[in-house]
Amino acid sequence: MNDEKKQNIQLEYPCPWVYKIIGPDKDEMQSAVAEIIKDCKYKISPSHSSKSAKYCCLNVDLDVESDSQRIALYEALKAHRAVKMVL
Repeated sequence: MNDEKKQNIQLEYPCPWVYKIIGPDKDEMQSAVAEIIKDCKYKISPSHSSKSAKYCCLNVDLDVESDSQRIALYEALKAHRAVKMVL
């Protein structure tokens, strides 16, 4: 096994960022994004769905201004009831 420590990614802000959100209902996830990312310009595009169509994926593209904003948005999306997973 490799014993090297994980290195943090060094980003220059502002920068473009994409969150992939996964959940059972596309409309509810879009509402969650609008509720959480209300003050930023963003774009939502469809991604893959599960074979059984139980879950769908959306890509949320936006520019983030800082590391703290990027993490806060991730945590808020992850905590929303309409979102099962954030990548």
